[in-house]
Amino acid sequence: MNLRKIGISVTLCLVIALAATAQEKTVKVGTARYGDPSSIARKYQDLLYGVIKTIDAHGMVLEKTKAGIDQTLKFQPKTKFFHDTKPSLREDLKVGDQVYVDVHEDKKTGDLYAKRVISGITVPVE
Repeated sequence: MNLRKIGISVTLCLVIALAATAQEKTVKVGTARYGDPSSIARKYQDLLYGVIKTIDAHGMVLEKTKAGIDQTLKFQPKTKFFHDTKPSLREDLKVGDQVYVDVHEDKKTGDLYAKRVISGITVPVE
């Protein structure tokens, strides 16, 4: 009888320990790199997300990307800019802005070019 109670107790402890380790990590406030992608609008899930580190007339560098490394993007004359779903200008962007970028990679050089830059949308952080 005692062996049966001990067996049941050990089994319950193992089940509780496994359930505790299977839980997801919580997102820290201020870190937009990780999180639940389903909480972001579906139309932005395939775009590159980052925070502008530097920007000039020819391109920008994004930090806090999903890859965890800085991404250098170049602008083209046909690059379009949007702020809160309305057409905008490159001059409206500044360092520290959170942006989503539709990226095109040049297959010969490997350079990344921005086709669309969308700002004004904040990532929900819990």
